[in-house]
Amino acid sequence: MMDNLMLNNKIYLEGKVVSELKFSHEMYGEGFYTFNIEVPRLSESKDVLFITISERLIGGMNIIPGIDIVVEGQLRSYNKFVDGANRLILTVFARNISLCKEKSKNPNQIFLDGFICKEPIYRTTPFGREISDMLLAVNRAYNKSDYIPTIAWGRNSRFCKSLKVSDNIRIWGRLQSREYQKKISDTEVVKKVAYEVSISKMEKVNKNDNDEECVKKADDKGEENLKEAKEEQKNNFNENVEGKRIS
Repeated sequence: MMDNLMLNNKIYLEGKVVSELKFSHEMYGEGFYTFNIEVPRLSESKDVLFITISERLIGGMNIIPGIDIVVEGQLRSYNKFVDGANRLILTVFARNISLCKEKSKNPNQIFLDGFICKEPIYRTTPFGREISDMLLAVNRAYNKSDYIPTIAWGRNSRFCKSLKVSDNIRIWGRLQSREYQKKISDTEVVKKVAYEVSISKMEKVNKNDNDEECVKKADDKGEENLKEAKEEQKNNFNENVEGKRIS
């Protein structure tokens, strides 16, 4: 069971450290630190992502602004009381970290296997682009769950209209940061940052009476017909993306 829970939430990042290490908290005598890394997109824009790491994992590594690193781990969520209200905070919980010696074509990859916990919201932009927002609950050890905001585009977005709360979904994509402005009063506006998983491919998973998995796939190339998958679906967890493997 523990191995399965490790496989349902995996992220791989290559990026440049852009902040100093900052002490976060201590748990059972183990100290944890946070820092930010800047991960490039295919366009000229970049995502600034929040990393949490154990002091035991850092070892003698000198994590300072300017160095390029590889982070592998899981995307975690927790509630934090900020400005008089609870906020959902997302962080990449590092399980492995190393210097980046060679950059890949895809420096930002994530795989999640979870359950829809809020009704998907479908909408179109003023320019007619289709978007769907989903909140995914991904199980973790010790009866905990991480709640991950996700966003789908195009045909994936239309596919989301057929989904409902409690549906089991597998998604592949990237973790992105997005700046927005929030109006505090008539004269005050503050800049905030939201984090979400941008979906590039997704699967809906059900179980039939024979306990065989039925998988319906939808990706940017179009929606596929419902397929019965008798082979072990765990092979999906080790799918290669652009020559790099999420592990």
